Amino acid sequence: MNQREIFFRHLAQTSSSPLALEIVKADGCILYDGSGKEYIDLIGGISVANMGHRHPKVIEAIQKQLEAYLHIMVYGEFIESPQVQYAKLLTDHLPGSLNSVYFTNSGTEATEGAMKLAKRITGRTQIAAFNNSYHGSTQGALSVIGDEYWRNAFRPLLPGILHHEYNLFESLNEITELTACVIAETIQAEAGIIVPSKEWMQSLRKKCTETGALLILDEIQTGFGRTGKLWGFEHFDIVPDILLLGKALGGGMPLGAFITDKKWMDAITNNPVLGHITTFGGHPVSCAAGMAAMKALLEEGWIDTVKKKEELFKSLLVHPKIKAIRSFGLWIALEFDSFETNKKIIDASIAEGVLIDWFLFAPNSLRISPPLIILNEQIKTTCEVIMRVCDI
Repeated sequence: MNQREIFFRHLAQTSSSPLALEIVKADGCILYDGSGKEYIDLIGGISVANMGHRHPKVIEAIQKQLEAYLHIMVYGEFIESPQVQYAKLLTDHLPGSLNSVYFTNSGTEATEGAMKLAKRITGRTQIAAFNNSYHGSTQGALSVIGDEYWRNAFRPLLPGILHHEYNLFESLNEITELTACVIAETIQAEAGIIVPSKEWMQSLRKKCTETGALLILDEIQTGFGRTGKLWGFEHFDIVPDILLLGKALGGGMPLGAFITDKKWMDAITNNPVLGHITTFGGHPVSCAAGMAAMKALLEEGWIDTVKKKEELFKSLLVHPKIKAIRSFGLWIALEFDSFETNKKIIDASIAEGVLIDWFLFAPNSLRISPPLIILNEQIKTTCEVIMRVCDI
């Protein structure tokens, strides 16, 4: 059997029609398949490769860590330099109340840990979430995502989850003294880049403070410069009680985290002991890679280029078939009249060497979330391709 046959026969499939591109190499913003064909990557592993694929400093950090040690003990028991130093780097660039990091394997696991922590701190069980939100697909995370199509097949899920309309002031009235936490994406991703008003976000923060509910902001896709600031919540002049990170956190390696004040994080150390535990969370190689990627992001100035690149994309993506364009930094949704139209454009673009995708809760919208290091010439090339296939 060749690789493709093995893929379909022996690897678990998540859909009946995977892209099934056989990528043999990735570098910067370019992917290469087995035939040598190049693809400009406008997905970035779904906002994972913010610093591109195989950034030299990330590769160097991985190689250095490989020479020291891989896994040595379950998370939290040993003092491991990559975990310690990355936690320090993160908290140095966060508000003072976000000073304690719990590393996980993924963003989904960060969601799970944050939900447990909120219940533990408040002694409450009710959780408020929002329609068209995405927080992961494990049982707890699935319970708070905001689309019944994805939830229904796996019921019963966690009790006490209430879903409300995002960016609607009336929804805030449902947050009460019974609410343990409110979990929200700072900018809704899979809904097709839905940006809330600053007034609503500040009212949400105020309501949580008034009721004693913890505000959990999911920046698993939003963080690490995607919006033109290091953290999305900076645009709204608020600070969450718990911050969720993943995707770009690992610099291409698997890594997630939930971050809060140490006075709250300490709640998972007793009654029971090991209140939250993971074997591979904060893997030293992942932490080394992520720390190198974050340092490169801060040192090389790529966040400062995000807004101009966003403007360039939007100036070039003009076509009668595009019904709307929504964006927040290098995070763009092109809305078409249907999923069928969108899928034809996606498939045709991929065939011409431009890798793009769609959104889970907005299947008629085309996803653009390239590495932040994408060059202007690459932007122009990809936009020319997308515009050309729109005419097909």
